[in-house]
Amino acid sequence: MKVRIELTYKTPKGTNTTFSSDDMHAGKAILIAEDLESIGRTKNVTFIDSLESTWTLKELKKYMKGIQTEPHNVTVYFDGGFDLDTTNSGLGCAIYYEQNGKSFRLRKNALVEELDTNNEAEYAALHLGLQELELLKVHHLPVTFVGDSQVVINQLNGEWPCLEEELSKWADRVESKLKQLGIHPDYELISRKGNREADRLASQALKEIEITSTIETNREE
Repeated sequence: MKVRIELTYKTPKGTNTTFSSDDMHAGKAILIAEDLESIGRTKNVTFIDSLESTWTLKELKKYMKGIQTEPHNVTVYFDGGFDLDTTNSGLGCAIYYEQNGKSFRLRKNALVEELDTNNEAEYAALHLGLQELELLKVHHLPVTFVGDSQVVINQLNGEWPCLEEELSKWADRVESKLKQLGIHPDYELISRKGNREADRLASQALKEIEITSTIETNREE
């Protein structure tokens, strides 16, 4: 979960001002807030999450302690590709998460035959990621979904209309699964180069190279 810190700072001579930080992972925010409080010049320290809900330091620490044994700080990279020659689609997703104080990366791909366009493959790749989150028992948490498809990201963000019937069905399917899992999505558009890992997984699927793996990583968020 990402939060921003809001606080009031008071100088030794009694001058007050307020500060608001950039968004950061909750664990990092807790460390910074505790350090600021140690100097004895801050008050009204609060944390604001992506839903604009307010947390005290005590509440946020209790929440973070409670989720340590479950997957959290989850980011899903997804990509899909459609082969015109074979009419097959390759789906790929790479999921980064933390659990029990460690960081993990899950990679999964799939070859499917029932899709007709590249945009459908992109939606299907995101949905594949959601299915993997369900298997990981990720629920009632914010999750960041990262992809290079402007169509999928902007349609799910509500910035672009979803006029094609098949894509509308996929958008509904994604939103239904998000609601079922209680996941609060944050969508991020990146370049294809930045999405290289998921793109490679999708390409391997088209070559009928099946990938299913989970490893511990040292990846810093």
